[in-house]
Amino acid sequence: MTLKPGSISELQKLLPESQRVVDVSLEAIAEFIEHVPEDMTATVQAGMCLAVFQKRLAASGQWLPVDPPNPEAVTISEMLAKNLSGPRRFGCGTVRDWLIGLAVVMPDGRLIRNGGKVVKNVAGFDLCRLFVGARGTLGIIVEAAFKLLPLPEAEAYLARPCESLGAAEEVLEKIWDSDLQPTVLDLHRIETESLTLVVGFAGPSADVRAQSSEVYGLGFVDETSLDYDATFRHSIPGFSSVAPGQLVSTLRGLRDEPFVARAGNGVIYHPGAKSPEIHSPRLEQRVKEIFDPKGVLPD
Repeated sequence: MTLKPGSISELQKLLPESQRVVDVSLEAIAEFIEHVPEDMTATVQAGMCLAVFQKRLAASGQWLPVDPPNPEAVTISEMLAKNLSGPRRFGCGTVRDWLIGLAVVMPDGRLIRNGGKVVKNVAGFDLCRLFVGARGTLGIIVEAAFKLLPLPEAEAYLARPCESLGAAEEVLEKIWDSDLQPTVLDLHRIETESLTLVVGFAGPSADVRAQSSEVYGLGFVDETSLDYDATFRHSIPGFSSVAPGQLVSTLRGLRDEPFVARAGNGVIYHPGAKSPEIHSPRLEQRVKEIFDPKGVLPD
């Protein structure tokens, strides 16, 4: 069953009456609620697509520093439910790091709120982190409050080909040992393209120029974009995750398989990826039973 509520209150009525919900469209629940530029916070209903939200924030010189693929189609709800991120994850973190408050409609129709609209809000349990990445299995996120950052004054993305994974590993080690502070550090091999390292910097213009000049000496001489990520992940949504120190050895095991890897985080997107294992399946099932005892939402 797919629900298409026209408002939050309608969703509160529909969920308890439903037998088994497969999907919930929040297209009609997409209001830009509040933006306080001086506090660098914003509150939005979860049906709004990320690109529209970012455009509203950009008018005040701010942004939510997350970059999942296809922001024109991804809603705030989907981004939170799946904990989506992009190449800037290395320097900016995930959406969970920027979330300060949530409103969620529970399977029994209750509307619960956690967190707040200010950054220094520490009252009560932090349920926000529980709902982020839960894929809508515990409740439907309908509203979110975020802390923001100023738009970077400058950005630069540079690439260098690598003849082997061993060569890429040597360059990565030099970056680790330096004072460089990249926002992007990716390694990818897409279709017939060669093995490529991508590094990115964002911030004050002088700082971006200085760091770009430093990696020029490491062979990063070609300007590039981050379009490879969205293009690749459109058809390859699966990923695996390893410790960053095990990244190169894991990539060797993929042989000729194409991939996009977050070299700084150990996340690898590739065709053979399986869903990450649940470390405590019994605990997850218990949480599911507490939040959704009637099994209204998907597992």
